[in-house]
Amino acid sequence: MRRAFRLLPLPLGIAICLPAMADDKPVNWGLCPATDVLPAFSEAPKADPAAAASREQLPTDIEGNELSGTSTIPQYQGNVVLKRGDQFMGTDNLRFDTETGNYIAEGNVRYSDTSIRMMAERAEGNQEADSHKISNIQYQLVSRRGNGGAESIDLQGSVGQMHHSTYTTCDPSQPVWKLVAPQIEVDNEAGFGTARNAVLRIGKVPVFYAPWFKFPIDDRRQTGLLYPKLSMSGRNGFDYAQPIYFNLAPNYDDTLSPRYMSKRGLMLDNEFRYLYSGGRGQLDTAYLPNDSLRDKDRGKVQFSGYHNIDRHWQARANVAWVSDERYMEDFANRLLGVTASNLQSSAGLYGSGRSWTAGLMADEWQLTDYTLTESSLPYSRQPRLFGTWEESYGNWFETGVYAEAVRFTHDDIHQKRVDADGEYVRTGQVTLKPGGSRLDIKPYISMPLAGASWYITPTLAWRYTAYDLERGLADDIRRQNLQAAGINPNTATPEQLRGNTSPSRSVPIGSIDMGMFFDRETSIGGKSYLNTLEPRLFYLNTPYRDQDDMPLFDTRAFTFSWGQLFRDSRFTGADRQNDANQLTTALTTRLIRQEDGREKLSASIGQITYFDDSLVTLNPNDPVVRDGKSAWVADVNWAITDRWTLGSTYQWNPKYRKEDLASIRGRYLFPNDGIVNLSYRYRRNPSTNTDQLKQVDFSFLYPINPRWSIVGRYYYSLLEADKKPLEIIGGVQWDSCCLAVRALARRYVKNREGDLNNSFQIEFVLKGLSSVGQDTDRTLRRAILGYNRDDLYLVPPSNIEALEDDYDPNLIP
Repeated sequence: MRRAFRLLPLPLGIAICLPAMADDKPVNWGLCPATDVLPAFSEAPKADPAAAASREQLPTDIEGNELSGTSTIPQYQGNVVLKRGDQFMGTDNLRFDTETGNYIAEGNVRYSDTSIRMMAERAEGNQEADSHKISNIQYQLVSRRGNGGAESIDLQGSVGQMHHSTYTTCDPSQPVWKLVAPQIEVDNEAGFGTARNAVLRIGKVPVFYAPWFKFPIDDRRQTGLLYPKLSMSGRNGFDYAQPIYFNLAPNYDDTLSPRYMSKRGLMLDNEFRYLYSGGRGQLDTAYLPNDSLRDKDRGKVQFSGYHNIDRHWQARANVAWVSDERYMEDFANRLLGVTASNLQSSAGLYGSGRSWTAGLMADEWQLTDYTLTESSLPYSRQPRLFGTWEESYGNWFETGVYAEAVRFTHDDIHQKRVDADGEYVRTGQVTLKPGGSRLDIKPYISMPLAGASWYITPTLAWRYTAYDLERGLADDIRRQNLQAAGINPNTATPEQLRGNTSPSRSVPIGSIDMGMFFDRETSIGGKSYLNTLEPRLFYLNTPYRDQDDMPLFDTRAFTFSWGQLFRDSRFTGADRQNDANQLTTALTTRLIRQEDGREKLSASIGQITYFDDSLVTLNPNDPVVRDGKSAWVADVNWAITDRWTLGSTYQWNPKYRKEDLASIRGRYLFPNDGIVNLSYRYRRNPSTNTDQLKQVDFSFLYPINPRWSIVGRYYYSLLEADKKPLEIIGGVQWDSCCLAVRALARRYVKNREGDLNNSFQIEFVLKGLSSVGQDTDRTLRRAILGYNRDDLYLVPPSNIEALEDDYDPNLIP
């Protein structure tokens, strides 16, 4: 039979109360002995989100073994069941007054829906007034982990009170931690709860007490305290930050973080965010008045955001400023602890379409390394206008063009010296660094031809680059060229010292890229494999153009690598285009397992043959590339088993009869999420024939047992000038059903002078609630490749210094 009986709004008072503070970060529940504190009720319908969404429009079905009482006060006895959508309520006895709305449910009161499952001793109230009182409650969350209980709960419409309630994600047989509050008030309409005299207990020990705090109970943001961050380091001492969140409006908010550092003082960090239909942005600021270690005020300002103008155009900005050159060293936790030598600010307008891209932008650089001068900064582009276009014509031709116009400026150089105390101080001497403008245009046409097992792509490009230089820069370039020619600039005539302010270069670039694919099926160890053989040839021809009177605004030499074998230039940027008459010969072979497509082995080898000297260099005194053979480039990756992998990259230079580069890396995966990484990296500078890099890197995550694991990293430089560690990490992790603790000790290089810093991080992860302390997971993911098994194919950094740019948008596609 049917009655218009509204089911108790019990989950609104429990499911969104203390558990609402739970962290959404996925955690490991594998150590929990049980997943259901309250087993699913056999009479309850299956969880159905669709039914939950429409429950308010559905009637309530009521069944029972016996119906007695009167027509206005029916009484159900024995196995009473109420169902509406995904909701279920069961009890031994139910009495309901249809005229007044009063009801009483007694004995084995059970309730469940998509979000919660609960048991209580008694429930009574009034349906019309929407008031309810439930006694002796035990509950379990269904949509996420969590369980607890309460002596009673009083609900009056959207407002409720829980008395002597508990919450934990632990199994009741192992209550590692529990949150207890004598009283919690909940306002469903306002979207927040207020807890009084709440205590967090780990075991039987109270570790946190809050006489009063307010917290959100749904997705609506609420003003209040966030969890603090704690750490200890040699550069800051005891470090405590307490974020305070301000919900200013639905589309913008603010987080103020007072931060106390025992060695420096009180610092204020602030994060302001905004969001609207056309874009978003974030403004980060920090201010430290009178740093005790530096004896001055310090701070930073950083803004990043974008605005979508229409479907093709977007405005973007990323602007940053710091108060001094040591700010990044003291406060930035960058990769390996080494600060960046500069800070870039940029803003621009960017567009893209089916066959084109374009942009107008500007940038500025700030020096953030006290050991350097402004001479280490790149030129600023103020402004830069660029565009690309490419189109296919049938199945035969592809054509395109890259164009760029840039105005380069640079800050004046303030010279420095090292004083008697070893400090870097400015001498007061200022050197001007003039700039100029550059126009670069590079159209191309190619004819890609291909078959089932072959391809050949001839390409013809033309590159025109012209400059308008300031007189000082043109004269400086002229002076350098005279010195390279053996002429003393001090004895040269004024005419000889006068540089060209309008140098230009026009050069054709021709290339042919061709290759073939051979494959065969083979069997190794009883398993089927596909074995491929892929020869490739790449011929490049570019005539020589004298470019010694052209500046170096943003151009450097590419790092020689496998990719360099198939590029049409040895340089990034447009300031140099090398001459070439060369042929690359390369061969790749692969072994692919047929059953799952996994590549078990890949090996590649290649070399460039220079038929003529390549005379274009970055600077007049740099050595040219002589005819003959380049270094051999070889790369091998071998999956020995599904757990063991080895890889190696090797470059052998026949000129010096020794390697230019050697890299060996190995990885082993433990069955239970552990990992070990070991690598060795070596690089020689071919131009000076000296060792540039020699490092060994060992990192691991070793599970001792399901609860205990140790982590570590030892990153060491073997160069004679260094002979010291770059980073050492040692830590321990303890995991339980509902609590995890990570403790890390770290020693790392913090600046270019090689000074070391020590830090200690500890994090308590209350699974299903939150974490307190530093974000150790972020540190370990960066230091231990594959720490979370989702970044196994990333390549760890091979150098603490900034690497040369390996990308050039001017390259032929």
